[in-house]
Amino acid sequence: MRAAPTILHLDMDAFYASVEQASKPSLRGKAVIVGGLGPRGVVATASYEARRFGVHSAMPMAQARRLCPNGACLIPRFSLYRAVSDVVMALLRELSPLVEPLSLDEAFVDLEAGGTAFDAESALETGQRLRADILAATGLNASVGLAGSKMLAKVASEEAKPDGLLLIEPGTERALLAPMSVRTLPGVGPATGEHLRRAGITTVGELAEAGEDELVRMVGRSHGVGLYRMALGLDDRPVVAERDAKSVSVEDTFDVDLHDRVRIRNEVQRLADRCVHRLRDSGHSGRTIVLKVRRYDFSTLTRSETLRGPTDDPAVVREAAARLLEAVDTTGGVRLLGVGVTGLADYTQEDLFAQSMAAEAEAAAEAASAGEGGAIEPAGAAEAAGTGGAGGSGGPAGPGGPAEAPERAELADEPEPARERRWAAGSDVRHAVYGPGWVQGSGVGRVTVRFERPGSPPGRVRTFRVDDPELEPSDPLPLVGEPAAGEPAAGGPVPEEG
Repeated sequence: MRAAPTILHLDMDAFYASVEQASKPSLRGKAVIVGGLGPRGVVATASYEARRFGVHSAMPMAQARRLCPNGACLIPRFSLYRAVSDVVMALLRELSPLVEPLSLDEAFVDLEAGGTAFDAESALETGQRLRADILAATGLNASVGLAGSKMLAKVASEEAKPDGLLLIEPGTERALLAPMSVRTLPGVGPATGEHLRRAGITTVGELAEAGEDELVRMVGRSHGVGLYRMALGLDDRPVVAERDAKSVSVEDTFDVDLHDRVRIRNEVQRLADRCVHRLRDSGHSGRTIVLKVRRYDFSTLTRSETLRGPTDDPAVVREAAARLLEAVDTTGGVRLLGVGVTGLADYTQEDLFAQSMAAEAEAAAEAASAGEGGAIEPAGAAEAAGTGGAGGSGGPAGPGGPAEAPERAELADEPEPARERRWAAGSDVRHAVYGPGWVQGSGVGRVTVRFERPGSPPGRVRTFRVDDPELEPSDPLPLVGEPAAGEPAAGGPVPEEG
């Protein structure tokens, strides 16, 4: 514990939904729900307007629609969220070299290390200035907590939400924590919370009164000692600038269970390619390939294989994932598939033996494909055909397609499928006449687009055929900054009807 509140915790308010509201002027002040739009999609985040109806993250999207029928349900646009996050994290690094990102929208900052705060007054000024800088740079609100430890700084930012700042003065921690629910403390989830409730412990104050010995008896030594220290407000963890990644993985949930073994194999190959794409983006290689299969009855199987050395070769990862799949019984259907790489390193050790095996397997697969009349598609073909879901620019998943696909940037150069295009609600489009806009909805061969941009007034709505040649998918426009070439400035005129 520090003698001054110089650890800052930043948490962007309802980040994904707030970015969507800032990007789409007609949604400001409205209920916005971001997540997978397929039958098995889940909510990633919801705006505060939607939360009033009981919508929350990890809720099935179908339930969210029932609770908030007038809410705008949109696919996530991770490329835009990452761009905004980069702006925010750059502002944090101006305060201190010790910035510990926890996610795209959350981070700890050691203000002492940057020389920006040494006491409560300077910490408060820094927090207020940071919130103003973030608002000016992104148009988004952020909540800030300041305290003498990481745990308390996070508690403070949660209490400050939405759009607030709270500083916990050293020496006041126990009085502040005492009336709070035990669920406020990190690591106290529903199961532990219920276990404590049955023992008559519901607040942090009651947790502290129970004593360390009693908590150890109830939940075990490691967890009990940790709970007792947190109840007293004690936390000596430092802010760590570099958090080493432990694994890289991707997975897809399918709207309809997959039964066809060839289709399952193709999906695994596609996921392996996406996983390697992320692995390379992170600057890592890895030794252990992991396959995850969730079956029709919700049972989940994981299989892994450790290579001779770390690799970022897509052929090696595809072949390892295919070998793992051969050991899994998919009879009855598959609802989720995932491919991951663990044992990460920042170098690649060429495994010629593994690459040779992969090359031979690919040759055999091509021969088998030719023998079967081309039944085996190349990796990624299913996704290019539009089976991808929430994260793609092509639209909601088709039957049996992934309900959620966080990123599809690697497919940007693939040709438009020769079938009716699908347009997912919230995806970016551009019209040859009316300029940039976003999809409000589609169906019965039609797509409805609202033409507006960040900083403009709410835009006009037009409806087109789904195959209108003048309407194309587009990249997101930045929330702030200079417009793209040929674009009117934010707030400029919206094309009139006529």
